[in-house]
Amino acid sequence: MAFVQIVAMTQEHAADIVTWRYAEPYERYDLIAADPGFLTDPANGYVALVDGGVLIGYRSFGVEGRVPGGSYDDSALDTGGGLRPVLTGLGHGLGRQAIAAGLAYGYERFQPAAFRVTVASFNTRARKVVESLGFVHVATFNATTDGSSFDILTCQQSLDRR
Repeated sequence: MAFVQIVAMTQEHAADIVTWRYAEPYERYDLIAADPGFLTDPANGYVALVDGGVLIGYRSFGVEGRVPGGSYDDSALDTGGGLRPVLTGLGHGLGRQAIAAGLAYGYERFQPAAFRVTVASFNTRARKVVESLGFVHVATFNATTDGSSFDILTCQQSLDRR
């Protein structure tokens, strides 16, 4: 089992992440157009996920977790992220560990009243993981960028028992 840790986003981590390519239909999560400098700017809320010092994913906190077209307010902290493509969908619980580590970090750092995630409606794997962590569906909308359907889920319960 992995030991997921949150560390600062370095230039090396960011340069690696922007090369990741996901298989269809998950290619929408590719960050190929992202500037690595954007990911390393602390104002943009990105951190790296490592296991034994090896980059396995990233998390984001704040507006970067939002999708254009959704109805958002300040009642929850938006969070998003991704795993290295070869690590997704393996059934070992790494996604759950990664999100749980991100939530613990986000709670400690920001002390939000709640967390909010936005998941592509087709992504049943991600939805299953976040629901296992206590998130509940609150809305569905179509993105203004391409009309794709997304679900918004929130979690308000204590995170210290995850």
